[in-house]
Amino acid sequence: MDVLEISKKILQEGPVCDHCMGRQFAKLSTGLSNMERGQAVKLTLALEGDRVYKTENDDTLLRELASCSAYARKTLGIEGEDEQCCVCLDLFRKLDTWADEAVRQLEGIDYSTFLVGTKVSGLLSENEEILWAETGTSYAEQLKTEVNREVGKLISGKVGKDVDFQNPDIVITLDLTKEELELQVRSVYVYGRYRKMVRGIPQTRWPCRKCRGKGCEICNFTGKQYPESVDELIKDPVVEAFQAVDTAFHGSGREDIDALMLGSGRPFVVEAKSPKKRSADLEKLMAEINEQAAGKVEVRDLKFVAKGMIETLKNSKADKAYKLKVTFKEPVSEEKLKSCLETLSGTEIAQQTPTRVAHRRADLIRKRRVHEMELKELTDSGYAFITVHCEGGLYVKELVSGDEGRTNPSLSGLLGFPAHVEELDVINVDI
Repeated sequence: MDVLEISKKILQEGPVCDHCMGRQFAKLSTGLSNMERGQAVKLTLALEGDRVYKTENDDTLLRELASCSAYARKTLGIEGEDEQCCVCLDLFRKLDTWADEAVRQLEGIDYSTFLVGTKVSGLLSENEEILWAETGTSYAEQLKTEVNREVGKLISGKVGKDVDFQNPDIVITLDLTKEELELQVRSVYVYGRYRKMVRGIPQTRWPCRKCRGKGCEICNFTGKQYPESVDELIKDPVVEAFQAVDTAFHGSGREDIDALMLGSGRPFVVEAKSPKKRSADLEKLMAEINEQAAGKVEVRDLKFVAKGMIETLKNSKADKAYKLKVTFKEPVSEEKLKSCLETLSGTEIAQQTPTRVAHRRADLIRKRRVHEMELKELTDSGYAFITVHCEGGLYVKELVSGDEGRTNPSLSGLLGFPAHVEELDVINVDI
């Protein structure tokens, strides 16, 4: 079916604006806008209609075209306003209004690139699908594709920013059903390392187990299981620096709440959500975090990173080093203790999910290797200070206790009596 035949069928569906006429042939040429294509098609039809009218005294085609072609109306002597487009319902007459609203909402936000997206109403989608079914055109593009492009060009001209299809700073969504415009601002990601110098602080926010964050008497109506976390101690300065709505904390693993995080610190990424600013002095930000969290948490080596760093951290198999303070059910000699630690060094450990985390972890048997265990001191009071260098994911407390046989081999199993980790410090994360 040729272009003129498809165009005649389109006209039979009702008044069609230049954009919607031209969009049905968007794949047939380059260098033209859909509006220009539509004008060209209508002019061609009008000229053909005028020829038939003058040679065959038949004005059928001209009258079909009259509702959407000024040339046809003039030829027939018909006056009046254009009728509403039966496809887009005159959406393309309102694009400037959408662009102006976007510019208004973008004021005060720091960004370099943007992208426009459109949620088309069910009625508009149905109008276009009916048109395609009735005309049989196979050269069209979707209405929302043209809306995205045309509104994007209008916004770009008004704000002087570029469209980025791959990684825009802001996505502007036109919701045609609700007649609302929504901005989705891409997060800013900052990498660093943190040290935790006090016990009893979790890494991330921990909602109250009883009320699940709603607030109750048990949590003193805070909604929190613990008053503060590493995440929250870092949050406020980041929110202020980037004028963000909130933050999300992504760590390379996590230490127990009662453990310290020492040495060079644990790698993390803090995500500033919906930021109005995309740049900040990270040295100043680091100083502000360390001042606010003084004596509790300290951060270092802050730098901007891409979102992909989060996945890198989560998937990393970083080795860990720990310092343990261990107590024993029975007296133990230095010689026997060193012998057991030597046996565990270089050994692959099989661990069934520990009982203390079974409520939130799948019940699996995980295998991790101990690279080295070394006795640093055995005190007269019976305490042993031991360092452990091992693969990430090894449950070190259970490596000592045996967890009632769920970890094998273990220090308790080799000694023949219970041993227990009283204090645990993470002293290095190799990544």
